[in-house]
Amino acid sequence: MYNISANTIFTGKTIICLPTCHSTNDHASNLLSEGNPIEGTLIITPNQTAGKGQRGRSWEAESGKNLTFSLIYRPTFLPISQQFYLNIITSLAVRDTLAYFLKTEVKVKWPNDIYLTNKKICGILIQNSLKKSTITGSIIGIGINVNQETFSDKKAISMINYAGTEFSVNELLNYFLSKMEVYYLKLREMKLEELTDLYISNLYRYNELNYFKTMGVEFRGKITGIDKIGRLQIESDEKTKLFDFKEVEFLN
Repeated sequence: MYNISANTIFTGKTIICLPTCHSTNDHASNLLSEGNPIEGTLIITPNQTAGKGQRGRSWEAESGKNLTFSLIYRPTFLPISQQFYLNIITSLAVRDTLAYFLKTEVKVKWPNDIYLTNKKICGILIQNSLKKSTITGSIIGIGINVNQETFSDKKAISMINYAGTEFSVNELLNYFLSKMEVYYLKLREMKLEELTDLYISNLYRYNELNYFKTMGVEFRGKITGIDKIGRLQIESDEKTKLFDFKEVEFLN
C-alpha cells in the first residue's frame, strides 16, 4: 500500500507495514525493548484500532482513510533538558506538509497539536526512553486526518473536509518524511535558535489576546513564546507566566 520514495538518508528507509495494529507507538516500543532497530525506522498501518493521543486520550482513525504511523530515532546527542525540540521539529514537519498540500495557513497548537481553521487535523505523541542524562530512543507517533469525512469529535477536521477532495496518503507521507529528516538534521546540528523561532512564529494564537484556564481559574492573556525547556509563556496582567504540559487549557 505504501511506496516510500522520499529523498532521505535514513528516515523511512526501513519500513514495517502492518495490515492492522492497536498502536504503532506500542509496536515501536516493543522493537526498542527487544532489540536495536535502525534509526529512522517507520512503523505504519492503515488500520490503527487503539491509537493514543495526548493526556491518555484515544485517537480516532477510520481504516484506510488516514495516516497513522510512528518513527524511531536515536537522538543521543540531545540532552534530556532539550527533549522538547523533538516536539518542535515534528510539529514543524507536519505543519509544512499540510500547508504545502492544502495551500493555506496551518498552525501548531502548543505543545504539538496541528490546527486548521481552529480545529485539530493532526495529533502527535512522542515517547522518549531515557538513561541517566541521555535520550536513548525516541518514538514519534503521528496521526493525520486525511480522507476521513466524519468524526465523533466536533473539534476534529480532515484534509478532505477542508479541500473537498481526496489526497494521496503516499504523496503526503513521502513529503513529510523528507521534511522530517531536514528538521532532524538541523536539530542534530543544534540549530536551536532557528528551530525555536520557526516554532514560535507558527504557534496557534501567538501574540493574540485569548482566554485560558489553569487550576480551574480562567484568565485572559496572550502567548509570547516558549522557554528553553518548552514551557508556554503567556503574558497576563503585565506579567509573564510559564506553563508546563497539562497546566493550562485553551478556551475557545
